[in-house]
Amino acid sequence: MIKNKSILFSLFVALLLLIIYLGSKVSFIFQPFLLLFQAVAIPLLLSMFLYYLLRPVVKYMEQHKIRRTPAILIIYVVFTIILLWFILSQWPKLTDQMVSLVNGFPDILADVKFQLSQLENNEWVASVFPSDNNIVATITEFLNKGFSSITNYVGKFFSFVSNFAIILFTTPILLFYMLKEGEKLGRKAVRATPVRFKRDMLSIITDIDKMLSGFIVGRVLVNLALGVLMYIGFLIIGLPYAFLLTVVAVIANFIPVIGAILSSVPIIIVGLTQSPATAVWALIIILAAQQVQDNLIAPYVFGKSMDIHPLTTIILVLGAGNISGIVGMIIIIPVYMILKIIVVRVFQIFFKRKWQRL
Repeated sequence: MIKNKSILFSLFVALLLLIIYLGSKVSFIFQPFLLLFQAVAIPLLLSMFLYYLLRPVVKYMEQHKIRRTPAILIIYVVFTIILLWFILSQWPKLTDQMVSLVNGFPDILADVKFQLSQLENNEWVASVFPSDNNIVATITEFLNKGFSSITNYVGKFFSFVSNFAIILFTTPILLFYMLKEGEKLGRKAVRATPVRFKRDMLSIITDIDKMLSGFIVGRVLVNLALGVLMYIGFLIIGLPYAFLLTVVAVIANFIPVIGAILSSVPIIIVGLTQSPATAVWALIIILAAQQVQDNLIAPYVFGKSMDIHPLTTIILVLGAGNISGIVGMIIIIPVYMILKIIVVRVFQIFFKRKWQRL
C-alpha cells in the first residue's frame, strides 16, 4: 500500500491523463453516443425548461383534487390552444414585419446614411470627431457586416426550423414523463447513495432543484415584464417594427448581459431611420426598462438565489459563446450554479476540516 500522499496523488493524475489519452485514440467508439447526445440535447433542454415552468401549475392542480395525468393533459390542451392562437393571430404579423425588415434593408441603410450625414454636419459632432474621420463610411461598413451576420443567423434559424419536426414530436413526450415522474429521479438518486451521504445527496438535489426552478420561472417572468415595458415605450414613440424588435429583445435577453446589448443595436438603427431623436428615445426606453428590470423586478423575483458577480457572468457567457455558441451562452449560468452547489457541498464533506487544520 502506498502511504505517501504526494506519490498517490501523482499516480492518480498520471492515471487520469492516461485514460484521457487512450480515450482520444479510440474516439470513434464514442462517436455514436455523441451523435445521440446531439440529437436529444435540444429536446431535452427544452423539456427541462418547460418542466420547471409548468411544474408549479401541475402541483396547484393536484392540490385541487386533480390527478397528475389528467392535469398534464389539461395543460397540454390549454398550451395547444394558446399555440394555435399565436400561430393564427400573431405569427403572420411577426413574419410580415420580419420580411419587410429584411427586404427594406437597403432603404433602412439609405435612411441611416442620410441621418448620419446630417449629424456629421452638426457643429457639436464635428467638434467631437476629427475631420478626417468619415463617420458615415465607417458606420455603413459596420452595418453591412452586421446585416451579413444577421442574414447568416436567419439562414441558420430557418435550417433549425426545418429540423423542428424532431423537436416538435420529441419534446412533448419527454415533457410528459418529466411532469409525471420527474421527482422520482431525485428519490432514486438518494436511495442509490451510501447511507453516510444520503442526507448530503438529498440536500444537493434539493438545492439544485430550487435553483433551477427559481432561475427558469424567474427568467421568464422578468423577460416578459421587460418585453411589456419596451413594447409600450416603442408604441409611444412610434418605432417601426415595434412588435418584432420587442420579441427579438425578449428572446435575446435570455442571454445574460450580452443579449441586452446585442438586441439594442437593431432597435437603435431602426430608430435612426426615423430621426436621431427617435433613436435617442429608443435608447432611453431600453435603459429605463433595463433599470426597472434589474432594480425592481429581478430582485423581487430572484431574491438572493442568483448571487453571481456581474464580472463572473460576463466571463462565463463569453467563454461559453466561444465554445458552444448561443445555446452555451443561455445554459452556462444554471450549469455554473449546479457545479457551484456540488463543489461547495463536496468541499464541506471531504476537505473543509483538513483545510482548516493547515
